Amino acid sequence: MAEVVVVGSGPNGLAAAVIAARAGLSVRVLEAQEQAGGGSRTAELTLPGFHHDVCAGAHPMALASPFFRAFDLEAHGVELLTPTVSYAHPLDGGIAGLAWRNLESTVADLGRDGPAWREMFGPLVERWRDVVELAMCDLRHPPLRIAAGTDFALRLLAQASPLANKRFHGDVAPAMFTGVAAHAITSPRAFPAVGAALLLGTLAHAGGWVIPRGGSQAIPNAMIAEIESLGGEVITGHRVDDFAELADARAVLFDTSPAELLRIAGDRLPTRYRNGLGHFQYGNAACKVDFALSGPVPWTAPGAELAGTLHVIGDAAESMRAEDAVNAGRFADRPYVMTIQPGVVDDTRAPEGMQTLYTYAHVPNGTDRDISEQVIDQIERFAPGFRDLILAKHVTPAAFMPAHNANYIGGDISAGAMTTLQTVFRPLARWNPYSTPIPGTYLCSSSTPPGPGVHGMSGLHAAQHLLRNRFGIVTDPLDLLRGEAPAYR
Repeated sequence: MAEVVVVGSGPNGLAAAVIAARAGLSVRVLEAQEQAGGGSRTAELTLPGFHHDVCAGAHPMALASPFFRAFDLEAHGVELLTPTVSYAHPLDGGIAGLAWRNLESTVADLGRDGPAWREMFGPLVERWRDVVELAMCDLRHPPLRIAAGTDFALRLLAQASPLANKRFHGDVAPAMFTGVAAHAITSPRAFPAVGAALLLGTLAHAGGWVIPRGGSQAIPNAMIAEIESLGGEVITGHRVDDFAELADARAVLFDTSPAELLRIAGDRLPTRYRNGLGHFQYGNAACKVDFALSGPVPWTAPGAELAGTLHVIGDAAESMRAEDAVNAGRFADRPYVMTIQPGVVDDTRAPEGMQTLYTYAHVPNGTDRDISEQVIDQIERFAPGFRDLILAKHVTPAAFMPAHNANYIGGDISAGAMTTLQTVFRPLARWNPYSTPIPGTYLCSSSTPPGPGVHGMSGLHAAQHLLRNRFGIVTDPLDLLRGEAPAYR
């Protein structure tokens, strides 16, 4: 048995495994699926030659996350492609809000609302590294970044209040901000959603939302190659059903949902902790619809064809109505549809002249309803003729998400409801959210701080505790990634 065993091969589990291997420990990763990568896998879901991202498609954190900055994806062979427009928000009438990589280009596009957009994001873009470090901390030991923290907090309070978007005069800027906030699949006025919008909006102008050439699979592949080069192993098609299988390891990391930890560890966990995990809340869900297209989406709005990501919904009020319906357990008449068109920068995703299209529509948790027709209607609304381009589609209703990723309970791709309380206290209100009562056993999934996203930071934080407490290694994990030798206390 290896010294460190990781259950689950998502980005966080692989991040922890890379760090442990860099510390000189023997590492084994066990993955239930036949393909490693968790939410960063790529597969031919529709037709041969059309490569679709199974979950994550665009990666704002691939250039920004402290883990990935230290690991250096590009140095490990991952080509990160950056669309000219990070995201677009089409509106009725043939217009769209465009979040250009260059902040001033967006300011110019927004006309009289441009100065307010600059005032909101300019200070955050200037200090984007500090903003990311605050957002990606373990929420127990925030770094001292006073200026960035103050700027972020003031904007968070303003946008989460009843006066949200009062700084704007038109419809485009409020729609853009609300569309990004809806990534959290909760009310766009909730603190976690506004925080996500500020972070993602900042990164849209501070490097862009990159797309890996060939698919998101390139990210876990690079991490797996690093683990194997250091003597570790990644075993796929291996479902862990009993903790007894892991008992010989000196340390175990679970890149799983709390529900999976409960299933595997069972009565080994004390009753109080077990009951706490049993009350962990899973949130609203997504229905995934992938398309193989005979050509690019014919967006009406100029500039939308340049965007890697689009938020396909109407104005801010419509976004609010759609998310409020889902929060109430209902289907929105016009759902929020997050759309990614990787072909704007990556010509390897589909046969020549053709395109893949990725969509997520927000739906109530646990539903098995296929809402692909509503998704098509929403896209057709802003891109007449879209329906005629469809060669094939692949639908994954929310209820079937756990079949390809057990962390997505009921289709909750955030691995836990994004309420204010649960964002801070994931998965439980503990000083160390990664440790469990079983000695040497840690939780490192998106159900721990800092939460969802392809950033590797939950794995990094858990690995730091593991190295220090189980092996006496006190070297900062980021220094290990940069090549520093492990130091012992």
